[in-house]
Order: sequence, then C-alpha cells, then structure tokens
Amino acid sequence: MTQIEKALELIQTFASGDTDKAYELLAEGYIQHNLAYGTGRDAFIGSVKYLAGAPVKTTVKNIRAFEDHDKVFLHTVYNFAGAGEQVAFDIFRFDENGKIIEHWDNLAAKADVNPSGHSQIDNVAPVLDLDKTEANRQLVKDFLYDVMQGNNPQKTPDYFDGDTYIQHNSGIADGVSGLGAALEEMAKANIEMIYTTIHQVLAQGNYVLAVSEGTFGGKPTSYYDLWRVENGKIAEHWDVMETIADRSQWQNDNGKF
Repeated sequence: MTQIEKALELIQTFASGDTDKAYELLAEGYIQHNLAYGTGRDAFIGSVKYLAGAPVKTTVKNIRAFEDHDKVFLHTVYNFAGAGEQVAFDIFRFDENGKIIEHWDNLAAKADVNPSGHSQIDNVAPVLDLDKTEANRQLVKDFLYDVMQGNNPQKTPDYFDGDTYIQHNSGIADGVSGLGAALEEMAKANIEMIYTTIHQVLAQGNYVLAVSEGTFGGKPTSYYDLWRVENGKIAEHWDVMETIADRSQWQNDNGKF
C-alpha cells in the first residue's frame, strides 16, 4: 500500500469507526499538531471511537492527494458528527516502518463560492510536471519571500502570466487584480495579512503547499496555501486560514507547526 493510500485509509476511519485500522496505520509515538486533540496513537483512536458513537455519522470526502518524500498532503472536506462541512489540508509524515508518525492540519468552515464563482475545492486536475517538482518548490519559496512576506513586492508581476490567476479563496476574485483589490479593501479596514515564518513547503509536480505562520487582523494565524504552477508561473490558488488557539486551550504541547 502506498503512503497516499495509507493516509486516505486513516482519514476514512473517522467515517468508518474502524479503530483496528487506525491502530494498524499509526506509529505508537504519533505526534499531533492539531491543538484541539491530545497527542499519541491512543488519543487518535479515542477520537475515532467518539465519532463512531455520535448520533450523526461523520463524512469524509478527499479532493486531492499528493506525496513528497516521507509526507503526504491532502485536501479534504469533513463533516464531523454533523457539525457542518469543513475544508481541510492535512499533512502526514511517515516513519521508516511505513507508519504514520506525525500530523499537521488547518481547517475552516466551507463557504459559498467567491466573486469569480469558484469554490474552495473545485478545479480538480491531475498532477503534471513531476520533473519540475524542485523548480516549482523553489518558485513558491521565492514568491513567499518576495511577495507574501513583502521583501520585494515590486517583483509580484514576475510570478504571474499577466492577470491570469484562478483564485479559490472564498473572498477574493480571480486575477492579480482581484488579489490587489482585496488587499486594498483590507488595508482600508486596517486589516493586515502578515506572513512571518514559512514552516514547510511541500511539492509534487505542478502543485506546491506552503505552511506559514503570521497574523491576520492582529490574530496569530496559520496559513496553508496550495498553488498550481504552469510554465514557471503561479496559475491557481486554494487556501485554508485558521486562527491559532490561545495557549490555554491547547490539548497538546506540540505546537501548531
């Protein structure tokens, strides 16, 4: 079984309630970075048991799945025990025995389509350009440094093919112009979107996921951004932003990142 298949089987245990399957897939020392849950394999299995006993069945619909060395990253829609649909990015790290040893994620409520009619999950397409994985990873790293972290904003046009940019953020329209307009509106409302630290940049072919830390409107925020790269330019973007819970609310001490 591939790493992607194992990761997909694990998230399906939330819907199936199969604790034996979860036990088989997880390493004993499983490290949890979702701050709402305890760490360790037993805590994960406890969550599966809890959901299995809930009056409303949990649903899990994977949209995209990618692999980067010992990590798998997934784009999925969950509805935990009828609490409402959430769009999530999950990252799973595998140990040398092929067991899932570590997990990071970001979740946000599923929203209506954005001003350009795109949802947070649509436009599913195959992974291409496997030979360009490292070049595309570097492109996104440079983009994060120059544009998202604001070090060289004048270089912004270099990363796009004119105004061609498909946007899946629920509040922003297509195009570099759409992004600019949204940032302008935020500035008028005194809302700053700041990227301070880039923690992970994962890639497979023409898809690159960046995990970043910063603030949004002054609140500590975790940013998960997925970009599709086409001919050396950033062509499409999906994201999940999550406010980082106050330290007093953490259920584990592993930190968000």
